[in-house]
Amino acid sequence: MKQDILDIFIIGGGINGVGIARDAAGRGLNVMLVEQADLASATSSASSKLIHGGLRYLEYYQFALVRKALIEREILLNSAPHIIWPARFVIPHNQHQRPKWLVRLGLFLYDSLNLKQKLKFSRSVNLTKEAYGDAIKTEYTAGFVYSDCRVHDSRLVVLNAQDAANNGASINTHTSFISAKRDGKLWQITYKKNDQTHQVQAKVLINAAGPWVDGINQKKLKLKVKGGTRLITGSHIIVPKIYEGEHCYLFQNEDNRIVFAIPYENDFTMIGTTDKAFDGDNAHKVKISKQETEYLCEIANQYFEQQITPKDVKWSFSGVRSLFDDHAKDAKSVTRDYILDIERDAANPDSPPLLTVYGGKITTFRHLGQAACHKLRIFLPHMGLDWTRDATLPGGDINDSRNMAEFITTLENKYDFLPQSLIKRLATHYGSKVHQMLSNAQNIKALGAHMGYDIYAVELDYVMAHEWVTCADDFIWRRTRLGLHIDKKVITKIENYIKERMNAQN
Repeated sequence: MKQDILDIFIIGGGINGVGIARDAAGRGLNVMLVEQADLASATSSASSKLIHGGLRYLEYYQFALVRKALIEREILLNSAPHIIWPARFVIPHNQHQRPKWLVRLGLFLYDSLNLKQKLKFSRSVNLTKEAYGDAIKTEYTAGFVYSDCRVHDSRLVVLNAQDAANNGASINTHTSFISAKRDGKLWQITYKKNDQTHQVQAKVLINAAGPWVDGINQKKLKLKVKGGTRLITGSHIIVPKIYEGEHCYLFQNEDNRIVFAIPYENDFTMIGTTDKAFDGDNAHKVKISKQETEYLCEIANQYFEQQITPKDVKWSFSGVRSLFDDHAKDAKSVTRDYILDIERDAANPDSPPLLTVYGGKITTFRHLGQAACHKLRIFLPHMGLDWTRDATLPGGDINDSRNMAEFITTLENKYDFLPQSLIKRLATHYGSKVHQMLSNAQNIKALGAHMGYDIYAVELDYVMAHEWVTCADDFIWRRTRLGLHIDKKVITKIENYIKERMNAQN
């Protein structure tokens, strides 16, 4: 990175922060981003793993948000086919909840808001005759099926950070933002990395810190601004696989909430999410409550033949969503759209701007990044033009047709000495970057030390060099989800290997 004055300094390494960094760096701007922990270490790795329009948002008349999200769904699917893939979602009709005609109307609107979509349109299903009904209780005889996409959410964050860095941005993890103050036309910014304090100057400061947005504005920037966020906890549980197939389910509950059941890591089913007000003081330490676990089990048991209890939960995760406070009465109806707010010193018309990001959803991060750059053009007139709409994220250029099956076959032919399960995992995590990782390996020994399961040193070397991995947790929970498959012995091997490599580099 150039050592002159920054154009943009970004606080927060979640999807919004890295999305803005990517867009801005690709326009030729001098960008620096700091993240207090690992990339996607909070909200952005605790989503429902979906790229979707938000079918339920239609009930709250958020048609513009749904249309925007549906358009983004198509753009993102094309940009990252290795970590985003289409899925069919089944809605067993519950006669005690939303009437059948209303669900059908909602799905018609959902399809109609983006008629150019490549995914299959919705239709009615007979659950007594189609495989979609095999795992569902016999009392549910009819339903609907529609299309959306699934995503490896934390990898989406990492790929945006990679693309930003490839375009010259400085991405700094485990780096604390300390303070910033206005000095003429610039921000004087202080941050801490590797126990050393640093200072930089920037023309624009962006607060994309998610759950920490209000705290940064009020305490670290000492601005007299009201809190603009509403913090909502969303939790998911992971249980042994309840049903066969790659389709997902959307269940309606008596409280008018919806809950998803989604295939997870081959051997599991993910069930979520909840919506409740966050009343803690550290979003990094949020955990699912006993009541939330019971709630999700009860909803699943209303629909699935195979019953589950809290004892069946193998893992759970929770995240704090930083939503824009639109003063909605209950958590489920709070808008998921984003707000970009620019603040300047009223007493100084030449003061540098602060852009605060409120709300947003993972599906619309690219649009948010583009909109942020549009807002900042008046302050940074030398920035380039829009470019992300047709751009591919790192690893997404698997082939001309973006066909994952063909790409996996290509890898199987080239690396025929590797197990098919390993090839599929690498392909659906790294895409075309697999060639860079494995290079011209001719045999299994070329992959280096075996950590256990299907993990080899060559993969750890790659994620340390290109994906900001500094410990085992970064790798097994955010770059991959191998934490569900490996034991403590393997984790210890991974941790020791990473430590040894990092010590050698230092």
